[in-house]
Amino acid sequence: MGGAVSGSLGRVAGSLRLTSLRLRLVVVFALVALTAAVAVSGIAYWINRDAVLTRAQNAALNDFRESLGDNAGALPRRPACDALRETAGAMASTTQRYEVVLIGEQAGGSRCEAASDPAFTLEDVPRALRSAVAGKRPVDAVNKAPYHLYWQRITVNGEPYLVGGATVIGGGPTGYMFKSLAPERDDLSSLAWSLGIATALALVGSALLAQAAATTVLRPVQRLGEAARRLGEGRLETRLRVSGKDELAELSRTFNRTAEALEQRVADLSAREESSRRFVADMSHELRTPLTAITAVTEVLEDEVDSLDPMIAPAVTLVVSETRRLNDLVENLMEVTRFDAGTARLVLDDVDVADQVTACIDARAWLDAVELDADRGITARLDPRRLDVILANLIGNALKHGGSPVRVSVRTRETAGPDGDELVIRVADRGPGIPEDVLPHVFDRFYKASASRPRSEGSGLGLSIAMENAHIHGGSITAGNAPEGGAVFTLRLPRDASRLAPEQDRDRDTDTASDTESGTDTDTGPGADGGGAHREDGR
Repeated sequence: MGGAVSGSLGRVAGSLRLTSLRLRLVVVFALVALTAAVAVSGIAYWINRDAVLTRAQNAALNDFRESLGDNAGALPRRPACDALRETAGAMASTTQRYEVVLIGEQAGGSRCEAASDPAFTLEDVPRALRSAVAGKRPVDAVNKAPYHLYWQRITVNGEPYLVGGATVIGGGPTGYMFKSLAPERDDLSSLAWSLGIATALALVGSALLAQAAATTVLRPVQRLGEAARRLGEGRLETRLRVSGKDELAELSRTFNRTAEALEQRVADLSAREESSRRFVADMSHELRTPLTAITAVTEVLEDEVDSLDPMIAPAVTLVVSETRRLNDLVENLMEVTRFDAGTARLVLDDVDVADQVTACIDARAWLDAVELDADRGITARLDPRRLDVILANLIGNALKHGGSPVRVSVRTRETAGPDGDELVIRVADRGPGIPEDVLPHVFDRFYKASASRPRSEGSGLGLSIAMENAHIHGGSITAGNAPEGGAVFTLRLPRDASRLAPEQDRDRDTDTASDTESGTDTDTGPGADGGGAHREDGR
């Protein structure tokens, strides 16, 4: 249950990672929807706000104009304060619910200010509005009245109000109205909240729509990606199910056609490669019989070379040398075909690495030319024969191209991998080093750095075979140049290669027989003699 939940969460997190197309589609849809919703809501709000305020404003001002003309216009030119108060109260009792302040000049020349509500006085009227209301304009064809109604929206103690004012034509009092716009403000606030909720719902809906659209669009893309991964893993029979006639369906058809052509091409190449490998293997096996006879003859001739005619002796020496070289080349080719065919197997044993290196050097009479820096007691579970091949090629290559003394160091290093500790063997020489343009090719088959020396003692297969033997152990070999000069080859192998050969390690005898059937039972395999298995690489 917990694993299923965590797996689902992992898939969701993977589908919504920051760089995913799904997340980008959702974000784009959401931004477009948010922009559109905000724009529409803003326009709707301002249109409704203008309509609500204009309607309330016009209704109040028209009512005030009529009330001022009907009530204040009936007063004498210089009314008493009591009459002004009664008139202000009568004007404020309309359905528009505004308060009124009337300003009139009394008989003695004093001014009287009468308000329907003491909370509102003339001081609440903006000075600019009072100046506009009091101003008398000349009457002409365009302006038909000396006084006009003026209005302004103000805020008093945080509350919105509409203030309007006018003077009665003919010398009557001046009146001002105060109408609260709080109901309209509340209505507009409710409208804003409604539009905000609608915007949020539109945003959520757009995200869900984007998710659905992304799923519809990306599911074929995900299938295509999964199919491409399977194709990259070598499963060339992978095909996509095609439905529909849109662009994605056409993409799937193109993928299927490409996969089919690739499968056919790979099948042709594999057949040719298999034919080539079989030819090399068959040729190598066929050459072993005549080579065995020729080798026996050359050994006899080599024993009798001192008693031969001085004119014939150099030719016999050349035949012996070339026969050995040809024999080594055939053995190398047979080893290469085993690697290519996947029949090479590990025969594991516990190896004291220092003893193994010493035995390799001693068997090839290199003791005086090699310095060994290795602690006794470093053991590893490896294939001794293949380790000997690797060491013989690396040390022989260093002696041939770098000269003596060659230094071999053995160390161990802790790793966090599944194989535990790592064995590190460095082979360093004192030669000129490897040219930079040659370094990437030193492990290529038949590669020789000098084109002027195509016929050299080496076959150009030694280092490639050493690399293959390292790979079959789960290790590697790297080549480089030391800062103080000379080439350095570094061999890295797991100290326990049992993980790569569990079946062989459980039944060593059976594997030894199997390996013998594969042709790896010769005592003078590639690199074993320190001669033909070495190669001329970059020196």
